[in-house]
Amino acid sequence: MEKIILDCDPGIDDAMAIAYALHSPEVELTAITTCFGNAHTDVTTKNALDLLALFDASHVPVYEGLNQTIDGQLPREGAPWIHGHNGIGEVTIPTSQKKAENESAHDFLSRITKEHPGELTLVPVGSLSNVARAIKADPEFVKNVKEIVVMGGAVRHPGNITPLAEANIHADPKAANIVFQSGANIRLVGLDVTMKTLLPQDKCDEWRSRNQPSATSMADIVTFYINAYKENNPGIIGCSLHDPLAIGTVIDPSFVQTVPMKVTVGEAGESYGQTVGEEDEASSVHVCLHVDSERFVAHFLSRVV
Repeated sequence: MEKIILDCDPGIDDAMAIAYALHSPEVELTAITTCFGNAHTDVTTKNALDLLALFDASHVPVYEGLNQTIDGQLPREGAPWIHGHNGIGEVTIPTSQKKAENESAHDFLSRITKEHPGELTLVPVGSLSNVARAIKADPEFVKNVKEIVVMGGAVRHPGNITPLAEANIHADPKAANIVFQSGANIRLVGLDVTMKTLLPQDKCDEWRSRNQPSATSMADIVTFYINAYKENNPGIIGCSLHDPLAIGTVIDPSFVQTVPMKVTVGEAGESYGQTVGEEDEASSVHVCLHVDSERFVAHFLSRVV
């Protein structure tokens, strides 16, 4: 069983990733750390707590992370046109009775990897600010973390926030460069593969037939996401499973094929947030370029609700 920490910004695909992880015996969701991206961090923290309660998993601790970039810049407004103003498709779910832990996300990441060196896989699926902060604050962090599975970037695919940049990397390019150049063992799960993993509306509608509050709420939340895709990505039938695929590659790495690359990120001008990859056998960054989308989507659907 792989022990994972999900660093996320819930977010609708984050919600699906949380459910997928909780319902997969191959992984243990040890903790959630929150970041900005799809919404500001106070919103993503509340959503993480409420989603865990919805899935009867309030035992999983939540640690609130940075609400600014690694160099102190305030984040953009989020992505209400994709995720709704509340981050979960304007759907109301019960409020958790739990609160976030007192320890900050980056302090927790440093501490827990020291206590369990080589045992924990970190799965950041939002801005990389928390991870970069942990790397900068703790020289041992890179050695102690087993692997970092990043959902982000677009090496051979167009961007989704600008023509060149993917949203998570664009949120804090400086942090992304710190992470990619750290020497950590990294798997980059970007738009090159996630845009090939589509969840159609009819599969989402099937969740309602289960007559479970969590399944019905997820169907409502994801329907908002699918409708947003219809408006913003004409021609795409369904929604992409960005964050769930990152979890999927931990469950079964054979879902994807990777190429080692030296990865850099633009920090200015038109290339701001652009992920550039050059093949390099010596690199510790492994970029996903191919995905068995049919097998992955089937696996995801068998687990998510």
